[in-house]
Amino acid sequence: MADLRDWLDLSDRVCVVTGAASGIGAAVARALAQAGARLALLDRDEGNCQRVGEELSLTGSEVIAIGCDTSREDEVAAAADEVRARLGPCTGLVNNAGMLRSNSLDDISLEEWNAVMAVNLTGYLLCARAFSRDMREQGGGAMVHVASIAGHFPQTNSGAYSASKAGVRLLSRQMSVEWGPLGIRSNTICPGMIRTALSAAFYAQPGIEQRRSAITASKRIGEPCDIADVALFLISKRSAYVNGTDILVDGGMSSMLMDLVPRPGFNDGGPL
Repeated sequence: MADLRDWLDLSDRVCVVTGAASGIGAAVARALAQAGARLALLDRDEGNCQRVGEELSLTGSEVIAIGCDTSREDEVAAAADEVRARLGPCTGLVNNAGMLRSNSLDDISLEEWNAVMAVNLTGYLLCARAFSRDMREQGGGAMVHVASIAGHFPQTNSGAYSASKAGVRLLSRQMSVEWGPLGIRSNTICPGMIRTALSAAFYAQPGIEQRRSAITASKRIGEPCDIADVALFLISKRSAYVNGTDILVDGGMSSMLMDLVPRPGFNDGGPL
């Protein structure tokens, strides 16, 4: 893979990645490390967070791993203090920590609803507020918030997930408006179908990958690196005039709706 250091200009920048123990978060951390950033990895799964940190340290990257429940304000504040003391002021934040509790709106308990909102939405606010303080003092910085295509389109039995991810999209835009004058950019990535440990069981079912791939324009399932590549661009100064935007990274799935509609003489009823 080509050296990204010169083009992205991320060398020695202090970047924080939440939910970094696996999946998209780990892929973003690896990409940032390759680009020369100094990294702080946050995850409440401290064991796997440390494992990813050790893996990246072996490549020569400067990395610290911190066990942190991003839905708890005290833990986020403590993590921000530790990052500042050990690495220096943060100028790049990738909010990625998330959780899913599937259920219908009729059946989801208030406890489950609040738990999802606490991690997926409130946690993003807590991290953004904590690390924006460094960005203000440095004269600017960049935030990337990983939402979901579910934040654009409702999905039955996803409980609070779709609502929380829609909230992330607007929260990011509000941050761009309030903090943009301070030099802080805030943007959102909405992944479509991405192959992670959480979704691996789906693809073990015969025919599922083929059916899912068929409803994307790119005819494939995304990988965590597909999200990481976009995150690197948004966190870098190469996207200096990109602020308050929302990028769908879904292989064109959101453009396929009309092809799913049966049109006699034009298609066979869609790819499903």
